[in-house]
Amino acid sequence: VCFHPGCQIAVSPDTKSFAVDWLGVEVTRATLGIIGMGNIGYKVAQRARAFDMRILYHNRNRRRKEEEEAVGAHYCEKVEDLLQQSDFVMLVVNLTSKTHKLIGKKELRLMKPTATLINISRGAVIDQDALVEALQNKVIRAAALDVTYPEPLPRDHPLLKLNNIIITPHIGTATGQAIRMMAEEAIANMLAVLKGQPIPSEVVPK
Repeated sequence: VCFHPGCQIAVSPDTKSFAVDWLGVEVTRATLGIIGMGNIGYKVAQRARAFDMRILYHNRNRRRKEEEEAVGAHYCEKVEDLLQQSDFVMLVVNLTSKTHKLIGKKELRLMKPTATLINISRGAVIDQDALVEALQNKVIRAAALDVTYPEPLPRDHPLLKLNNIIITPHIGTATGQAIRMMAEEAIANMLAVLKGQPIPSEVVPK
């Protein structure tokens, strides 16, 4: 997690030189573990393929063989296997009773001490108290969260005091184009219901 402190150093009025031994982690040829290989998780895999990343994934249902081969993804039936092998673990799941606190103390201890945990799903998918402890004790290297619970976090929350985490304000879809597409999709769904037609993007399929 060099990006945020790097920006601060670059713009600080106190900066007179840049440290030559301030190093990040290489993404190319690293192992990315994706937990939740739905539409969004698959798009993440497509982008990771461009960086020659080794891609592992865990999902309720295994993707078709041709879909796996298209992005070079390998299925892990057990999430534990994915956690133990991944340099970066990305959470891309819906929040349900089964995924609530999916990542807790046990799961964090299965991860590599050099690994980074990334959450772009929902904050409650992670046990945040366990994450604080893991980051403080270097159980994992770093975390990057676009989601927390609650949002925003209380200003005295211990996650905000750590230097090995990046937290962004739930901005994964914060572009004008994305908001427009979501609005158009919502309208298409409403029109389908009114016309008695199949719902294009039904949240809970029959």
